[in-house]
Amino acid sequence: MRIGEIAAVVGLTTRAIRHYHHVGLLPEPERRPNGYRAYSLRDAVLLARVRRLTELGLSLDEVRDVLAYDAGRELADVLTELDADLARQEAEIRERRRRLAVLLAAGPGEAEPLSPALAELLAKAPPTDSPTAAKDREHLILLDAAGAGGQEVYAALGPLAADPAVLALYERLDELADAPADDPRIPPLAAELVAAVPDEVFGAIPADGAVVAGFKEALLAEYAPAQAEVVRRVMEAFIERGRG
Repeated sequence: MRIGEIAAVVGLTTRAIRHYHHVGLLPEPERRPNGYRAYSLRDAVLLARVRRLTELGLSLDEVRDVLAYDAGRELADVLTELDADLARQEAEIRERRRRLAVLLAAGPGEAEPLSPALAELLAKAPPTDSPTAAKDREHLILLDAAGAGGQEVYAALGPLAADPAVLALYERLDELADAPADDPRIPPLAAELVAAVPDEVFGAIPADGAVVAGFKEALLAEYAPAQAEVVRRVMEAFIERGRG
C-alpha cells in the first residue's frame, strides 16, 4: 500500500503518518524502485493501534512506550494510569466548580475560600458602595490567597475596618477619580490614611518591604492618576514605617 492508501484504511491523514515517521514513532517502510513507500498490513495494524491510543488521550511519548514493550501488559498499565489521571482531573474540576459556586453565591467576606481571619475582618467593615473600598477588599483577598496576609495583621486591622470614619477617607479617595496626579488634596489624604493605620500593622510589614516584581505597578494601574498617587504615597509610607 502507498501512504495515501494506508491513510484511508486506518483513518489517518498522510501528514499524520509522515509526522509519526519524523518523530520515530513509526519506522520507515521499504521503498519501491520508484521511490514510493510500500506499507504492509503489519504497518496498518500498528497505525490503527496508534490512532486508538491517541484517541484515548495518550501522548505520543506514552504511545511509544506502549509500542516498545509487551502490548497487553504495558497497554493495561498505561491505560490504568490514564484512567487515574482523568479521575484526578475530574475531581479537581468538581472542586473548582464548587469553590466558584460559593464565590458566586456569597458576598465579600462570606465566601468559603477566604481564610477565617480575613473573613472575620471583612465582616467587621460597615456596608459601603465606595469603589475604592471594594478595591481594597479585592486586594486583601488576593494577598490572602497568595499567603501574604496573616492573622496578626488582620487582627490589627480589625478596629480600622470597623471604624465608620474610615468610610469618609474612602469617599475622599473616590472623589479623586477624575483629578490630575498633582491635585492638592493628595498629600493630606495620603497622610491621613497612613495615620489611620495602627502601628501593629506596620510592625508586621517585612523590613525589606519586598513585593513580587511588577505587583506595585499592577496595583497602581487599577486606580485613576490622582488615586494612584495617593496609594503610592501610602505604600511608600508603609514600607518606611515597617523598616522603623
